[in-house]
Amino acid sequence: MHYRSVLFVPGNRPERYEKACAAGADLVCIDLEDSVGPSDKDRAREDALEFLSRTQHAHVGVRINGVQTPEGKDDIQALTGSGLTLPFIMIPKVSDKGEMSDLDDDLPNELGVFCPIIESTIGLLNAAEIFSNGRVSLALFGAVDFSADLDCDLSWDALLHARSVLANVAAAHDVNLFDVPHIDVRDLDDCELTTRRNKTLGIHARAAIHPAQIDRIHAALAPSEAEVEQAEAVIAAYQKADGDVALLDGKLIEAPLLKKAQRILRSRK
Repeated sequence: MHYRSVLFVPGNRPERYEKACAAGADLVCIDLEDSVGPSDKDRAREDALEFLSRTQHAHVGVRINGVQTPEGKDDIQALTGSGLTLPFIMIPKVSDKGEMSDLDDDLPNELGVFCPIIESTIGLLNAAEIFSNGRVSLALFGAVDFSADLDCDLSWDALLHARSVLANVAAAHDVNLFDVPHIDVRDLDDCELTTRRNKTLGIHARAAIHPAQIDRIHAALAPSEAEVEQAEAVIAAYQKADGDVALLDGKLIEAPLLKKAQRILRSRK
C-alpha cells in the first residue's frame, strides 16, 4: 500500500492524539523527539504508549528519539517490553545501515516497519544502504536539519539534488518516501505547490504538522483527470492487444508505461 500523508502530533499533547487520528491523514505519528522538551520526555513516552495500548486506530505509529541518545535508548527499551502492535516506528537522524540492523535486532517485528529520517549529508550518502534493510519500507526527508548540516538555505531549489537522490534511491528499494512538512502552517497554497513540485520528482507523499495541510497534500498528489484518462487508455490498449504488441496513438506501450498507468489508477482516493 502506498501512503500519501503522515501527520505528526506532539507526544506531550495527549489531548490532541484522537483529533490527529481523525484528521484524514493516511498515517499518524506521535512524536517523542523534536516537539517534546527534555523535561517532558518521560511523561510523553508514558502517554504515547498508554494511548497506543488502547486505541482502535491501526494507522498510528511513533517517532522515537535518536538511537544514540539516552532518551532514544529509553524509548527502545519501553517499546520492546510494551507488547504493542504498530504500523511503523520512525527513527530520526539515521546515518548508516548499522543503526537499522541494531534496531531490527532490538525491536520485535510486531512493532512495525521502520521509517528512517534522512536529515544529514552522511545519511544522504548512505541512503541506499539504509533503505536496503528489509524492515525499511517508509522514509522521510528531514530537510530542515539537512539544510543546516549542508549550510544551505531551505528553499525548494537549494534542496533539489537531495530530493532527487532520495526519490531515486527510494524507488530502487520500493520505499515510500515522505517529504518534509511545510513548516509555515498558514501558507497552505505553498504547501500544495511544493508538494506538486515534489510529485514531478517522484516523491508522492508528504508529512504534515497541522491537520489543515492534509487536504492540500492529498489534492496535490491526486492524479488529474487527463492523467486518469490517459492511464485508462493505456491499460485498455494493453488488454485489447491480448499479449501482442500494444499500441496507443501509434506509440508502443512498454512495461514501464503500463506500470505507471496502473500506479495512477491506484492513487485515486
